[in-house]
Amino acid sequence: MAALEELRAACGDARPAGEGDAIAGVPARFVAAPGFPDEAAAVVRAAAVHDLSTVVRGAATKLDWGSPPERLDLVLDTRRLTGVVEHAAGDLIVVVRAGTPLADLSTKLAAAGQQLALDAPLPGATVGGTVAVNTSGPRRMAYGTVRDLLIGVTIVRPDGVLARAGGKVVKNVAGYDLGKLVTGSYGTLGLITECAFRLHPVPEAGAVLRRPVDGPAGLRTLVSAVLGAQVVPAALELDAPAGGGLELAMLLTGVPEGVRRRVATARALLGGELAASDAEPDWWSAYPWGAGDVGLKLTAALSRVPDLVAAALAARDRHGVPVAVRGSVGTGVLYAGMPGATDPAAVAAVVTDLRLVAREAGGHAVVLTAPAAVRDGLDLWGAVPGLALMRSVKSQFDPGRRFAPGRFVGGL
Repeated sequence: MAALEELRAACGDARPAGEGDAIAGVPARFVAAPGFPDEAAAVVRAAAVHDLSTVVRGAATKLDWGSPPERLDLVLDTRRLTGVVEHAAGDLIVVVRAGTPLADLSTKLAAAGQQLALDAPLPGATVGGTVAVNTSGPRRMAYGTVRDLLIGVTIVRPDGVLARAGGKVVKNVAGYDLGKLVTGSYGTLGLITECAFRLHPVPEAGAVLRRPVDGPAGLRTLVSAVLGAQVVPAALELDAPAGGGLELAMLLTGVPEGVRRRVATARALLGGELAASDAEPDWWSAYPWGAGDVGLKLTAALSRVPDLVAAALAARDRHGVPVAVRGSVGTGVLYAGMPGATDPAAVAAVVTDLRLVAREAGGHAVVLTAPAAVRDGLDLWGAVPGLALMRSVKSQFDPGRRFAPGRFVGGL
């Protein structure tokens, strides 16, 4: 057929889709895997000519996030868009293609004593997918999020035009801030092909302190003490498994002598002779749900994080649902998980409770992933400020609604 032939002419790696190429249960017609940005642009131009709705796929670690696409013709696979384009070690800058796994990039940078300080809660995640869904982990407390570390981006617009913004310097004010716009857009504004990031040196030393916590009230006391002291943790994480109990873990990094002094200060704050370990706990930088489960992202003002934890524990008891909570009490970003087999009505009740408290606490509760039976009866996103503006941006970038139609908030 004409569309497939044009896709093959554009990149040479295009084929009819198979059963494994469905996105959130929606079958595709074609799969194309360009190897270079110019090829990617040619693929998108061919898709535009034939009005092919397109969803980008990297390592497929987060394809179950968001809503199913309204329609799907083409899966644009980034598995060949890989590799470091440039590593300016002296400037602490890297330019990398979107299909590159974060783990591979980490290995490359470690050889130079540098790091892209983004955690990968889902093993195998790619650079492009991490930017598109704006994922981060424990170290966001010290280094910031994707939006803070991304200084330049190249995308293929839905009309097939390559667009670049930002650059290879940390302070760059030229042009439209396209990087911040596409970060967290769930692939609805185009295909990310390359990203430029600012890097950080790998710390010389690190230590992790762990302590059980006596409920949300105890959590408030401990977190306030840590944040008010000269400890400066790189991460401050909480784990509240569905089976009960709370544990606080603190990561301290820096030069060896500085870490030793701060460990002593932290021990005094946390109480007791707590052992310092070089290794993070098993639950560190991992979501509190598995494949096929229900997963939520919860945010709140920093001072209200204990209230959000208390709400999750109360919802667990009130609705008889094993809710697990994990995340950063140092930045106000938590995650909650429930088994995928949970009754959809019970999930909806828990989500309603958490949204009420999150909203009062200055944050949000978003359902990232859920089985179809649960997802179909839920508003995944809840109330989102600025939706009219987001619709306007989508219409400017993608007036034909070809890129990931319906995947994002408000059916964008």
